[in-house]
This record gives sequence, structure tokens and C-alpha cells, in this order.
Amino acid sequence: MAQISQAAVEAAIREYRDPYLNTDLFTLEAVRELELKDGKVCLQIQMPYPSAGIAGGMRQILENALEDIDGVESVEITVGQVVRSYQAQRDLQSIRGVKNIIAVASGKGGVGKSTTAVNLALALAREGARVGVLDADIYGPSVGMILGIPEGQKPQTRDGKWFLPITAHGVEAMSMAFLVTDKTPMVWRGPMVSGALQQLLTQTLWGDLDYLIIDMPPGTGDIQLTLAQKVPVTGAVIVTTPQDIALLDCKKGIEMFRKVDIPVLGVVENMSVHICSNCGHHEPLFGEGGGHRVAEEYQTELLGQLPLHMTIREQTDSGTPTVAAEPDSEVARIYRDIARRTGALLSRRARNLTAPIPSISVSDD
Repeated sequence: MAQISQAAVEAAIREYRDPYLNTDLFTLEAVRELELKDGKVCLQIQMPYPSAGIAGGMRQILENALEDIDGVESVEITVGQVVRSYQAQRDLQSIRGVKNIIAVASGKGGVGKSTTAVNLALALAREGARVGVLDADIYGPSVGMILGIPEGQKPQTRDGKWFLPITAHGVEAMSMAFLVTDKTPMVWRGPMVSGALQQLLTQTLWGDLDYLIIDMPPGTGDIQLTLAQKVPVTGAVIVTTPQDIALLDCKKGIEMFRKVDIPVLGVVENMSVHICSNCGHHEPLFGEGGGHRVAEEYQTELLGQLPLHMTIREQTDSGTPTVAAEPDSEVARIYRDIARRTGALLSRRARNLTAPIPSISVSDD
């Protein structure tokens, strides 16, 4: 039996480059164990971001490469992932039970921010992460409806001081809408809203989340600035449409986060193309290329482009978002690609060394 060359095995592993970080697995420190014995190669990989959707393809590519090496009779590859806690702006103290907070924001309303926030949360969960959603849009909360949480359902409490989040479609959720009826207008000034959101965030007993997605209110006013200064955010995602007016407000959103030292992970271009429900014709009703131009101007990423399609609206209104309703659809695959890209970009941040030890998940899919 020919002896397996360690150098040849490592060279074959280095040939695989992560599709989101364009880096080999050794540089990513993703190779946790490599053992060569009696013609068998045992490889354990631990990815630094939620990546269940690409684990099978990665395993197959590596198996094919390793089996071609002289002396290799069998290959055993285990692919898992670990989500660590990364630094927030100005080293603000982490929220109990939450490793990372991602703010989903928009410079203006009506661009599909809440739909994107909820589907991003669901996509991260499908990729293997533990995820929660906080609805920070006090004046127009919609996360509960999008997740199909019945009107009037109230969160349970513990010890008289903690809210227990409501779980729907595999993610935890908290919203002011769970505490009042949808007919109760929130006639509050900015400081009252900021105080209420701080309470919702810190007095909810989150369940050891890898990511908490915050659906921010639209705009860049006092409320948004206060939240950005007081909430320990590890990254922001800006949602826009290709329209010139929306892009102007998108730029304001990016500038706001930059002023408070929150990294903008990227831009999601919503309604980038209209898909006719009858014939399938694609047409850029709101223009095209806007997301690319903004991303280039601000040296950030275009995380993905989502179509304007009737089914997205129907699924959102019915309380079963696209990622949950049609997990194998083209739109759901785009959301999952955005989720992986977002997690990968966040993994480049400096570690928060004061946070709890990260949880590790291993998948054999």
C-alpha cells in the first residue's frame, strides 16, 4: 500500500476556495482535524459562518480531489460550522443571549425592508444558525403578521421581569405589536420609542442566538440615530430599490451607520426586476444597476437582487414568508445566498473576546 503524501493532501484541500470569502480552508482556519491512516483520509471542517446550503457541494468537491491522490482508498469528511461573537460599535456591551446583532435598515419606507429582514432571518436559520427577529418599527410593526403570529398572542413572562420571545417558523420574534393591539396608535415622541425598544431588546430572554435581526424603522432620523448609538450592532444591511429616489435615501442610510462606526455589510436591491405572473417576462420597472452603483461608490457589497413578484407579496401577507413557503424556489435560494454572504462578511470582523463561548453545529448532510 502506497503511503499517502501529507503535502499532496494539503495541496488538494487548498485548491478549494470559499465562494464568499475567496480564501482556502487553511487560511480560514476551517480545517480542525486532518488524519491520514491506513489509506484513509479523515477531514473535519468547521466553517466560520452559516453554510449548510453549500456543505454538501464542498464535501463532494473535496472527496473527488482527495480520492485522486496516490494511496488514498477512502475519504471521510465532516462539515460543521461555528458562529462567533464579533465586535460592536464602540465596544458596547453585548445583549444577554445574543452573539451578533444585524440591523436591517432603509433610507425610506416601502422598499420591502421588513419582508427582507424576516426572510433573511429565516434563511440564516435554514443555513444552520439560531436566529431571532426584533421588530423595531414601533409606529408600523409588521414582523408578527409576516411570520403568521396570530393577532392578540402575547409573549409569556418569567420571574416578572423577562419577556419570552414567540417562536414562528423556527425563529424567535419580539415586537411591540405583541403587547398592544393593531388598532392602538403609538403616539409617542422619539425618546419614548427609544426607551421602549431598549426595554424590548434587553428584557427579552433570547435563547442563545447566533444572530438577532433588527427590523429598523425606515428613515435616518433621531430614533434611528439613538438606536445606532445605544444598541450593540455588529453589522448593518441596507435595503433599497433601483429607483434614483430610493438610492438617494439608501446613501443616507449608509452614511448614518458610518457616522456611528457600524460597518455596512452590504446592500440588498429589492424589486430589481418585475416578473410577470402570466408569461414570466422580466422587466426592470424601477431602473437597473442602482445597487451596483451604490455598492461601488461606498466600497461595500451588493448582497443580492430580489425580483418584484406577486407570490412574494402573497406569501408575506399570508404569514408564510417565501423562505418558509417555497424553500426550493429561486427567490428562497437568493435569500439563502444573501444569508451566507452576510454571515461570511461578518466573520471578517474582529472577535468580541468578552462574549460567551460560541456554539458549534456539525452536519453530515
